[in-house]
Amino acid sequence: MTTSLPPQPLSPLDGRYRAAVAGLADYLSEAGLNRARVEVEVEWIITLTDRGLFGAAPLTDAQKHSLRALYLDFGQAEIDWLAAKEAVTRHDVKAVEYLVRDRLGALGLDAVAELTHFACTSEDINSASYALTVKRAVEDVWLPKARTLMMSIVRLADQHRDAPMLSRTHGQPATPTTMGKELAVFAHRIVRVIAKIEGGEYLAKFSGATGTWSAHLAAAPDVDWPELSRGFIEGLGLDFNPLTTQIESHDWQVELYDRVRHVGGILHNLATDIWTYISMGFFAQIPVAGATGSSTMPHKINPIRFENAEANLEIAGGLFQTLASTLVTSRMQRDLTDSTTQRNIGVAFGHSLLAIDNLERGLKEILLARDVLLADLDGNWEVLAEAIQTVVRAEIVAGRSQITDPYALLKDLTRGRRVGAPELAEFVQGLDIGADAKARLIALTPATYTGLADELVGEM
Repeated sequence: MTTSLPPQPLSPLDGRYRAAVAGLADYLSEAGLNRARVEVEVEWIITLTDRGLFGAAPLTDAQKHSLRALYLDFGQAEIDWLAAKEAVTRHDVKAVEYLVRDRLGALGLDAVAELTHFACTSEDINSASYALTVKRAVEDVWLPKARTLMMSIVRLADQHRDAPMLSRTHGQPATPTTMGKELAVFAHRIVRVIAKIEGGEYLAKFSGATGTWSAHLAAAPDVDWPELSRGFIEGLGLDFNPLTTQIESHDWQVELYDRVRHVGGILHNLATDIWTYISMGFFAQIPVAGATGSSTMPHKINPIRFENAEANLEIAGGLFQTLASTLVTSRMQRDLTDSTTQRNIGVAFGHSLLAIDNLERGLKEILLARDVLLADLDGNWEVLAEAIQTVVRAEIVAGRSQITDPYALLKDLTRGRRVGAPELAEFVQGLDIGADAKARLIALTPATYTGLADELVGEM
Protein backbone atom coordinates (compact mmCIF):
# COMPACT_ATOMS: atom_id res chain seq x y z
CA MET A 1 0.00 0.00 0.00
CA THR A 2 1.37 3.41 -0.94
CA THR A 3 1.80 6.23 1.53
CA SER A 4 -0.53 9.22 1.41
CA LEU A 5 0.56 12.23 -0.60
CA PRO A 6 0.69 15.72 0.88
CA PRO A 7 -2.57 17.65 0.22
CA GLN A 8 -3.06 18.00 -3.53
CA PRO A 9 -5.65 19.72 -5.74
CA LEU A 10 -8.18 17.19 -6.97
CA SER A 11 -9.23 19.21 -10.00
CA PRO A 12 -6.73 20.00 -12.79
CA LEU A 13 -8.23 23.50 -12.81
CA ASP A 14 -6.65 24.03 -9.42
CA GLY A 15 -3.50 22.14 -10.42
CA ARG A 16 -1.75 22.12 -13.78
CA TYR A 17 -4.19 24.55 -15.43
CA ARG A 18 -4.55 27.05 -12.60
CA ALA A 19 -2.64 29.83 -14.33
CA ALA A 20 -5.09 29.83 -17.25
CA VAL A 21 -8.23 30.06 -15.10
CA ALA A 22 -7.07 31.86 -11.94
CA GLY A 23 -9.04 35.02 -12.76
CA LEU A 24 -12.33 33.16 -12.31
CA ALA A 25 -11.45 32.21 -8.73
CA ASP A 26 -11.82 35.83 -7.62
CA TYR A 27 -15.53 35.49 -8.29
CA LEU A 28 -16.63 31.86 -8.65
CA SER A 29 -14.76 30.28 -5.75
CA GLU A 30 -16.33 29.69 -2.34
CA ALA A 31 -14.40 32.69 -1.04
CA GLY A 32 -15.62 34.83 -3.94
CA LEU A 33 -19.21 33.84 -3.22
CA ASN A 34 -18.85 34.62 0.48
CA ARG A 35 -17.32 38.01 -0.28
CA ALA A 36 -20.36 38.80 -2.43
CA ARG A 37 -22.66 37.61 0.36
CA VAL A 38 -20.97 40.01 2.76
CA GLU A 39 -21.37 42.75 0.17
CA VAL A 40 -25.13 42.12 -0.14
CA GLU A 41 -25.61 41.99 3.66
CA VAL A 42 -23.65 45.22 4.15
CA GLU A 43 -25.41 47.10 1.36
CA TRP A 44 -28.81 46.02 2.71
CA ILE A 45 -27.94 47.51 6.11
CA ILE A 46 -26.88 50.74 4.41
CA THR A 47 -30.09 50.81 2.36
CA LEU A 48 -32.28 50.38 5.44
CA THR A 49 -30.41 52.96 7.51
CA ASP A 50 -30.36 55.46 4.64
CA ARG A 51 -34.17 55.42 4.82
CA GLY A 52 -34.20 55.75 8.60
CA LEU A 53 -36.36 52.66 8.97
CA PHE A 54 -37.36 51.66 12.51
CA GLY A 55 -35.75 54.82 13.85
CA ALA A 56 -32.24 53.88 12.74
CA ALA A 57 -30.07 56.90 12.04
CA PRO A 58 -28.43 57.05 8.61
CA LEU A 59 -24.77 56.03 8.76
CA THR A 60 -22.10 58.65 8.21
CA ASP A 61 -19.85 58.46 5.19
CA ALA A 62 -17.03 57.31 7.46
CA GLN A 63 -19.21 54.55 8.94
CA LYS A 64 -20.29 53.41 5.48
CA HIS A 65 -16.66 53.35 4.37
CA SER A 66 -15.71 51.21 7.36
CA LEU A 67 -18.65 48.90 6.80
CA ARG A 68 -17.94 48.47 3.10
CA ALA A 69 -14.37 47.58 3.95
CA LEU A 70 -15.77 44.26 5.20
CA TYR A 71 -16.15 43.11 1.61
CA LEU A 72 -13.71 45.44 -0.15
CA ASP A 73 -10.88 44.15 2.07
CA PHE A 74 -12.27 40.63 2.39
CA GLY A 75 -9.32 38.26 2.83
CA GLN A 76 -7.87 35.20 4.50
CA ALA A 77 -8.92 36.28 8.01
CA GLU A 78 -12.57 36.40 6.93
CA ILE A 79 -12.26 33.14 5.00
CA ASP A 80 -10.90 31.37 8.08
CA TRP A 81 -13.49 32.98 10.36
CA LEU A 82 -16.34 31.82 8.13
CA ALA A 83 -14.95 28.30 7.87
CA ALA A 84 -14.80 28.00 11.65
CA LYS A 85 -18.28 29.46 12.11
CA GLU A 86 -19.86 27.30 9.40
CA ALA A 87 -18.42 24.21 11.07
CA VAL A 88 -20.71 25.11 13.99
CA THR A 89 -23.76 26.57 12.21
CA ARG A 90 -23.72 24.05 9.35
CA HIS A 91 -25.19 26.90 7.32
CA ASP A 92 -23.05 29.05 5.03
CA VAL A 93 -25.29 32.13 4.79
CA LYS A 94 -25.90 32.17 8.54
CA ALA A 95 -22.15 32.15 9.07
CA VAL A 96 -21.91 35.24 6.85
CA GLU A 97 -24.63 36.94 8.91
CA TYR A 98 -22.70 36.22 12.08
CA LEU A 99 -19.51 37.59 10.52
CA VAL A 100 -21.22 40.88 9.65
CA ARG A 101 -22.75 41.13 13.14
CA ASP A 102 -19.35 40.47 14.70
CA ARG A 103 -17.70 43.19 12.63
CA LEU A 104 -20.51 45.65 13.37
CA GLY A 105 -19.66 45.29 17.04
CA ALA A 106 -16.00 45.94 16.36
CA LEU A 107 -16.96 49.08 14.43
CA GLY A 108 -19.19 50.37 17.21
CA LEU A 109 -22.35 49.87 15.14
CA ASP A 110 -24.18 47.54 17.54
CA ALA A 111 -27.24 49.78 17.30
CA VAL A 112 -27.97 48.52 13.77
CA ALA A 113 -26.93 44.91 14.33
CA GLU A 114 -30.54 43.68 14.10
CA LEU A 115 -30.77 45.09 10.59
CA THR A 116 -28.26 42.45 9.49
CA HIS A 117 -30.10 39.95 7.27
CA PHE A 118 -33.33 41.82 8.11
CA ALA A 119 -36.42 40.01 6.75
CA CYS A 120 -34.16 38.04 4.43
CA THR A 121 -34.21 34.40 3.52
CA SER A 122 -30.88 32.88 2.57
CA GLU A 123 -31.93 32.86 -1.04
CA ASP A 124 -32.34 36.63 -1.06
CA ILE A 125 -28.65 36.86 -0.25
CA ASN A 126 -27.68 33.97 -2.50
CA SER A 127 -29.62 35.09 -5.57
CA ALA A 128 -27.98 38.50 -5.45
CA SER A 129 -24.56 37.04 -4.65
CA TYR A 130 -24.60 34.49 -7.45
CA ALA A 131 -25.83 37.14 -9.87
CA LEU A 132 -22.99 39.44 -8.81
CA THR A 133 -20.26 36.80 -8.98
CA VAL A 134 -21.38 35.29 -12.27
CA LYS A 135 -21.86 38.70 -13.87
CA ARG A 136 -18.42 39.85 -12.79
CA ALA A 137 -16.78 36.58 -13.85
CA VAL A 138 -18.40 36.79 -17.26
CA GLU A 139 -17.81 40.50 -17.84
CA ASP A 140 -14.33 40.75 -16.29
CA VAL A 141 -12.79 37.39 -17.22
CA TRP A 142 -14.70 35.15 -19.65
CA LEU A 143 -15.97 37.73 -22.14
CA PRO A 144 -12.62 39.54 -22.54
CA LYS A 145 -10.91 36.21 -23.32
CA ALA A 146 -13.71 35.20 -25.68
CA ARG A 147 -13.50 38.56 -27.46
CA THR A 148 -9.71 38.25 -27.76
CA LEU A 149 -10.09 34.84 -29.38
CA MET A 150 -12.84 36.18 -31.62
CA MET A 151 -10.57 38.97 -32.81
CA SER A 152 -7.77 36.48 -33.48
CA ILE A 153 -10.15 34.56 -35.73
CA VAL A 154 -11.23 37.81 -37.42
CA ARG A 155 -7.59 38.75 -38.10
CA LEU A 156 -6.80 35.31 -39.53
CA ALA A 157 -9.91 35.47 -41.70
CA ASP A 158 -8.88 38.84 -43.08
CA GLN A 159 -5.29 37.71 -43.57
CA HIS A 160 -6.36 34.67 -45.60
CA ARG A 161 -9.43 36.14 -47.27
CA ASP A 162 -7.94 35.66 -50.75
CA ALA A 163 -6.36 32.23 -50.15
CA PRO A 164 -8.30 29.86 -52.45
CA MET A 165 -9.09 26.48 -50.95
CA LEU A 166 -10.94 23.40 -52.09
CA SER A 167 -14.08 22.86 -50.03
CA ARG A 168 -15.09 19.48 -48.70
CA THR A 169 -18.81 18.85 -48.46
CA HIS A 170 -19.56 15.39 -47.11
CA GLY A 171 -15.79 14.98 -47.10
CA GLN A 172 -15.69 15.15 -50.90
CA PRO A 173 -14.12 17.81 -53.16
CA ALA A 174 -16.60 20.63 -53.69
CA THR A 175 -16.89 24.20 -54.99
CA PRO A 176 -13.77 26.14 -53.90
CA THR A 177 -13.85 28.80 -51.22
CA THR A 178 -11.11 30.71 -49.41
CA MET A 179 -9.61 29.91 -46.05
CA GLY A 180 -10.47 33.42 -44.93
CA LYS A 181 -14.13 33.02 -45.77
CA GLU A 182 -14.33 29.74 -43.85
CA LEU A 183 -12.74 31.33 -40.79
CA ALA A 184 -15.04 34.33 -41.19
CA VAL A 185 -18.03 32.00 -40.86
CA PHE A 186 -16.81 31.02 -37.38
CA ALA A 187 -16.16 34.64 -36.42
CA HIS A 188 -19.62 35.68 -37.61
CA ARG A 189 -21.26 32.89 -35.61
CA ILE A 190 -19.35 33.76 -32.45
CA VAL A 191 -20.04 37.49 -32.74
CA ARG A 192 -23.76 36.80 -32.88
CA VAL A 193 -23.91 34.61 -29.78
CA ILE A 194 -21.52 36.79 -27.77
CA ALA A 195 -23.82 39.75 -28.47
CA LYS A 196 -26.65 37.80 -26.84
CA ILE A 197 -24.47 37.04 -23.82
CA GLU A 198 -23.55 40.72 -23.54
CA GLY A 199 -27.24 41.66 -23.59
CA GLY A 200 -28.30 39.05 -21.03
CA GLU A 201 -29.94 39.72 -17.66
CA TYR A 202 -28.54 38.91 -14.22
CA LEU A 203 -31.63 38.58 -12.07
CA ALA A 204 -31.98 38.57 -8.31
CA LYS A 205 -34.92 38.52 -5.91
CA PHE A 206 -35.21 40.11 -2.47
CA SER A 207 -38.72 39.26 -1.34
CA GLY A 208 -38.40 37.01 1.68
CA ALA A 209 -39.12 33.42 2.60
CA THR A 210 -41.62 32.60 -0.16
CA GLY A 211 -41.43 35.71 -2.32
CA THR A 212 -44.33 37.55 -0.67
CA TRP A 213 -42.59 40.17 1.52
CA SER A 214 -44.72 38.84 4.41
CA ALA A 215 -42.20 39.49 7.19
CA HIS A 216 -41.38 42.90 5.74
CA LEU A 217 -45.02 43.98 5.85
CA ALA A 218 -45.45 42.59 9.35
CA ALA A 219 -42.59 44.79 10.52
CA ALA A 220 -43.43 47.92 8.51
CA PRO A 221 -46.79 47.77 6.67
CA ASP A 222 -46.49 51.31 5.32
CA VAL A 223 -43.24 50.75 3.43
CA ASP A 224 -43.34 49.97 -0.31
CA TRP A 225 -41.12 46.93 0.07
CA PRO A 226 -41.25 45.77 -3.55
CA GLU A 227 -40.08 49.16 -4.75
CA LEU A 228 -37.43 49.35 -2.01
CA SER A 229 -36.17 45.88 -2.95
CA ARG A 230 -36.11 46.74 -6.63
CA GLY A 231 -34.05 49.85 -5.96
CA PHE A 232 -31.66 47.85 -3.79
CA ILE A 233 -31.09 45.10 -6.35
CA GLU A 234 -30.77 47.51 -9.25
CA GLY A 235 -28.39 49.58 -7.13
CA LEU A 236 -26.11 46.54 -7.06
CA GLY A 237 -26.05 46.62 -10.86
CA LEU A 238 -28.41 43.66 -11.21
CA ASP A 239 -31.84 43.06 -12.70
CA PHE A 240 -34.81 42.61 -10.37
CA ASN A 241 -37.20 39.66 -10.42
CA PRO A 242 -40.40 40.61 -8.52
CA LEU A 243 -42.27 37.31 -8.90
CA THR A 244 -40.58 34.27 -7.41
CA THR A 245 -40.86 31.47 -4.88
CA GLN A 246 -38.29 31.34 -2.09
CA ILE A 247 -35.65 31.24 -4.81
CA GLU A 248 -35.02 33.36 -7.85
CA SER A 249 -36.11 31.08 -10.67
CA HIS A 250 -32.66 30.79 -12.29
CA ASP A 251 -34.00 31.28 -15.81
CA TRP A 252 -31.36 33.91 -16.49
CA GLN A 253 -28.71 31.35 -15.57
CA VAL A 254 -30.24 28.78 -17.90
CA GLU A 255 -30.15 31.33 -20.73
CA LEU A 256 -26.56 32.32 -19.98
CA TYR A 257 -25.22 28.77 -19.68
CA ASP A 258 -27.01 27.70 -22.85
CA ARG A 259 -25.42 30.62 -24.70
CA VAL A 260 -21.95 29.98 -23.32
CA ARG A 261 -22.38 26.32 -24.25
CA HIS A 262 -23.47 27.47 -27.72
CA VAL A 263 -20.26 29.47 -28.09
CA GLY A 264 -18.41 26.37 -26.94
CA GLY A 265 -20.09 24.30 -29.63
CA ILE A 266 -19.00 26.75 -32.30
CA LEU A 267 -15.45 26.74 -30.94
CA HIS A 268 -15.47 22.95 -30.84
CA ASN A 269 -16.40 23.01 -34.54
CA LEU A 270 -13.52 25.43 -35.15
CA ALA A 271 -11.07 23.20 -33.24
CA THR A 272 -12.02 20.09 -35.19
CA ASP A 273 -11.84 21.91 -38.54
CA ILE A 274 -8.42 23.42 -37.78
CA TRP A 275 -7.22 20.00 -36.59
CA THR A 276 -8.42 18.52 -39.90
CA TYR A 277 -6.78 21.28 -41.95
CA ILE A 278 -3.52 20.60 -40.09
CA SER A 279 -3.79 16.88 -40.84
CA MET A 280 -4.34 17.73 -44.53
CA GLY A 281 -1.29 19.99 -44.56
CA PHE A 282 -3.31 23.16 -45.13
CA PHE A 283 -1.82 24.61 -41.97
CA ALA A 284 1.77 24.02 -40.92
CA GLN A 285 2.51 24.04 -37.19
CA ILE A 286 5.24 26.31 -35.88
CA PRO A 287 7.73 24.32 -33.77
CA VAL A 288 7.93 25.47 -30.15
CA ALA A 289 11.48 25.44 -28.80
CA GLY A 290 12.03 22.55 -26.39
CA ALA A 291 8.57 21.04 -26.94
CA THR A 292 8.14 17.32 -27.56
CA GLY A 293 5.52 16.09 -30.00
CA SER A 294 5.78 12.34 -29.52
CA SER A 295 7.73 10.48 -26.86
CA THR A 296 9.10 8.13 -29.53
CA MET A 297 8.64 9.87 -32.92
CA PRO A 298 10.93 12.92 -33.01
CA HIS A 299 9.44 14.34 -36.23
CA LYS A 300 5.98 14.95 -34.83
CA ILE A 301 4.33 18.22 -33.85
CA ASN A 302 1.01 17.29 -32.36
CA PRO A 303 -1.95 19.73 -32.56
CA ILE A 304 -2.34 19.56 -28.79
CA ARG A 305 -3.87 23.02 -28.36
CA PHE A 306 -6.84 22.12 -30.51
CA GLU A 307 -7.22 18.66 -28.97
CA ASN A 308 -7.07 20.14 -25.46
CA ALA A 309 -9.67 22.72 -26.48
CA GLU A 310 -11.96 20.00 -27.86
CA ALA A 311 -11.86 18.01 -24.64
CA ASN A 312 -12.37 20.99 -22.36
CA LEU A 313 -15.23 22.32 -24.45
CA GLU A 314 -16.93 18.93 -24.19
CA ILE A 315 -16.50 18.92 -20.40
CA ALA A 316 -17.70 22.52 -20.12
CA GLY A 317 -20.65 21.82 -22.43
CA GLY A 318 -21.71 18.83 -20.35
CA LEU A 319 -21.52 20.84 -17.14
CA PHE A 320 -23.38 23.83 -18.58
CA GLN A 321 -26.09 21.51 -19.87
CA THR A 322 -26.42 19.94 -16.43
CA LEU A 323 -26.55 23.37 -14.79
CA ALA A 324 -29.25 24.53 -17.19
CA SER A 325 -31.39 21.41 -16.93
CA THR A 326 -31.16 21.26 -13.12
CA LEU A 327 -31.57 24.94 -12.33
CA VAL A 328 -34.68 25.38 -14.49
CA THR A 329 -36.78 23.47 -11.96
CA SER A 330 -37.39 23.53 -8.19
CA ARG A 331 -39.85 21.42 -6.21
CA MET A 332 -42.74 23.51 -4.95
CA GLN A 333 -41.44 26.69 -3.33
CA ARG A 334 -37.90 25.44 -2.61
CA ASP A 335 -35.54 22.50 -2.72
CA LEU A 336 -31.76 22.31 -2.46
CA THR A 337 -30.88 20.74 -5.79
CA ASP A 338 -29.70 24.13 -6.99
CA SER A 339 -27.32 24.62 -4.06
CA THR A 340 -24.81 21.91 -4.96
CA THR A 341 -25.33 22.51 -8.67
CA GLN A 342 -24.42 26.19 -8.49
CA ARG A 343 -21.19 25.40 -6.68
CA ASN A 344 -19.98 23.98 -9.99
CA ILE A 345 -20.54 27.15 -12.00
CA GLY A 346 -16.86 27.98 -11.67
CA VAL A 347 -15.84 24.51 -12.84
CA ALA A 348 -17.91 24.87 -16.02
CA PHE A 349 -16.54 28.32 -16.78
CA GLY A 350 -13.05 27.10 -15.90
CA HIS A 351 -13.06 24.40 -18.56
CA SER A 352 -14.58 26.84 -21.06
CA LEU A 353 -11.91 29.45 -20.32
CA LEU A 354 -9.15 26.84 -20.53
CA ALA A 355 -10.40 25.81 -23.97
CA ILE A 356 -10.49 29.43 -25.13
CA ASP A 357 -6.93 29.91 -23.87
CA ASN A 358 -5.74 26.84 -25.78
CA LEU A 359 -7.45 27.92 -28.99
CA GLU A 360 -5.94 31.39 -28.71
CA ARG A 361 -2.47 29.87 -28.27
CA GLY A 362 -3.04 27.31 -30.99
CA LEU A 363 -4.04 29.88 -33.60
CA LYS A 364 -0.73 31.67 -32.98
CA GLU A 365 1.21 28.46 -33.68
CA ILE A 366 -0.01 27.72 -37.23
CA LEU A 367 0.90 29.07 -40.66
CA LEU A 368 -1.20 28.74 -43.80
CA ALA A 369 0.48 26.58 -46.48
CA ARG A 370 -0.87 28.29 -49.59
CA ASP A 371 1.16 26.04 -51.87
CA VAL A 372 -0.62 22.99 -50.42
CA LEU A 373 -4.01 24.61 -50.96
CA LEU A 374 -3.14 25.41 -54.57
CA ALA A 375 -1.85 21.90 -55.23
CA ASP A 376 -5.06 20.46 -53.79
CA LEU A 377 -7.10 22.69 -56.07
CA ASP A 378 -5.03 21.79 -59.11
CA GLY A 379 -5.72 18.13 -58.48
CA ASN A 380 -9.49 18.59 -58.57
CA TRP A 381 -10.47 20.32 -61.81
CA GLU A 382 -13.69 18.34 -61.89
CA VAL A 383 -15.19 20.79 -59.35
CA LEU A 384 -15.63 23.17 -62.29
CA ALA A 385 -18.40 20.89 -63.56
CA GLU A 386 -20.84 22.95 -61.50
CA ALA A 387 -19.77 26.15 -63.21
CA ILE A 388 -19.90 24.59 -66.68
CA GLN A 389 -23.38 23.09 -66.38
CA THR A 390 -24.71 26.30 -64.80
CA VAL A 391 -23.32 28.45 -67.63
CA VAL A 392 -24.78 26.03 -70.19
CA ARG A 393 -28.18 26.33 -68.53
CA ALA A 394 -27.98 30.10 -68.81
CA GLU A 395 -27.03 29.80 -72.47
CA ILE A 396 -30.03 27.53 -73.13
CA VAL A 397 -32.39 30.06 -71.53
CA ALA A 398 -30.79 32.84 -73.59
CA GLY A 399 -31.38 30.84 -76.78
CA ARG A 400 -27.66 30.40 -77.52
CA SER A 401 -27.53 26.63 -76.98
CA GLN A 402 -29.51 23.55 -78.01
CA ILE A 403 -27.95 21.26 -75.39
CA THR A 404 -30.43 19.10 -73.45
CA ASP A 405 -29.85 18.15 -69.79
CA PRO A 406 -26.46 19.84 -69.20
CA TYR A 407 -26.33 18.38 -65.69
CA ALA A 408 -26.35 14.83 -67.07
CA LEU A 409 -23.75 15.82 -69.62
CA LEU A 410 -21.32 16.99 -66.94
CA LYS A 411 -22.20 14.11 -64.68
CA ASP A 412 -21.14 11.64 -67.37
CA LEU A 413 -17.88 13.53 -67.84
CA THR A 414 -16.81 13.98 -64.21
CA ARG A 415 -18.62 11.75 -61.73
CA GLY A 416 -16.20 9.28 -60.17
CA ARG A 417 -13.45 10.40 -62.55
CA ARG A 418 -10.44 12.69 -62.29
CA VAL A 419 -10.55 15.30 -65.03
CA GLY A 420 -7.66 17.67 -65.63
CA ALA A 421 -7.35 21.10 -67.22
CA PRO A 422 -6.72 19.82 -70.78
CA GLU A 423 -9.76 17.53 -70.74
CA LEU A 424 -12.04 20.27 -69.46
CA ALA A 425 -10.70 22.80 -71.95
CA GLU A 426 -11.30 20.36 -74.82
CA PHE A 427 -14.78 19.62 -73.49
CA VAL A 428 -15.70 23.31 -73.23
CA GLN A 429 -14.36 24.02 -76.72
CA GLY A 430 -16.79 21.45 -78.09
CA LEU A 431 -19.84 22.84 -76.31
CA ASP A 432 -22.70 24.43 -78.22
CA ILE A 433 -22.62 27.76 -76.33
CA GLY A 434 -21.82 31.38 -77.09
CA ALA A 435 -18.23 32.57 -77.55
CA ASP A 436 -18.23 34.83 -74.46
CA ALA A 437 -19.49 32.04 -72.22
CA LYS A 438 -16.95 29.64 -73.70
CA ALA A 439 -14.13 32.13 -73.07
CA ARG A 440 -15.18 32.65 -69.44
CA LEU A 441 -15.23 28.91 -68.80
CA ILE A 442 -11.88 28.26 -70.47
CA ALA A 443 -10.30 31.03 -68.35
CA LEU A 444 -11.73 29.57 -65.14
CA THR A 445 -9.54 27.51 -62.79
CA PRO A 446 -10.32 25.87 -59.45
CA ALA A 447 -8.26 28.60 -57.75
CA THR A 448 -10.31 31.39 -59.34
CA TYR A 449 -13.69 29.70 -58.90
CA THR A 450 -14.28 31.19 -55.44
CA GLY A 451 -17.23 33.48 -56.15
CA LEU A 452 -17.63 36.25 -53.59
CA ALA A 453 -15.61 34.47 -50.88
CA ASP A 454 -13.11 37.35 -50.57
CA GLU A 455 -15.82 39.98 -50.27
CA LEU A 456 -17.87 37.89 -47.83
CA VAL A 457 -15.10 38.16 -45.24
CA GLY A 458 -16.25 41.73 -44.77
CA GLU A 459 -19.56 40.46 -43.39
CA MET A 460 -17.95 39.42 -40.08
